[in-house]
Amino acid sequence: MRVLLFVAFLGLAACTGKPNPTDDVLSQRQFALEEFFVGDLIAYGQFQDVFGTVRRRFEVAIQGTWDGKTLTLVEDFAYADGTTEQRIWNLQKTGPDSWEGTAPGVIGVATGVERGDTFNWQYLIDLPVPDGTMRVRFDDWMWQLSEDRLLNIAYMKRYGVDIGQVIITFEKR
Repeated sequence: MRVLLFVAFLGLAACTGKPNPTDDVLSQRQFALEEFFVGDLIAYGQFQDVFGTVRRRFEVAIQGTWDGKTLTLVEDFAYADGTTEQRIWNLQKTGPDSWEGTAPGVIGVATGVERGDTFNWQYLIDLPVPDGTMRVRFDDWMWQLSEDRLLNIAYMKRYGVDIGQVIITFEKR
């Protein structure tokens, strides 16, 4: 009986709605990663598991620079439990709307596509957690809400199974 319940749970988890690259564009705004992320930004976020329980909250101070070829994002995380972390992303524009990037802990190369006011960013990472690291796949969806605000929902999977999501708001300072 437990196996049947577990299989039913996995089936329901797989049916959760997520954005799609073919979704309608909802504004006339054209998101440009290399413009939005230059300068000082602050972000506020939380991780919640598949049951909706908030497991971790954080704040991120971000310093972004663009040299015409590489967008560098220095992200300083401060978690509610008092721990800190720094992640430095180096992103290159590979086409009119496409990006690739690397950061410590990222397995291989992250890839992203801009479309209208939306950016989709996907990668596999060994994510630091309080008792070590956990390898997870991120499917980040970002929507530019205004000139200085961005909403990010990152869907997370481990071993192909949804484990939760991270919701973040970014603000230019």
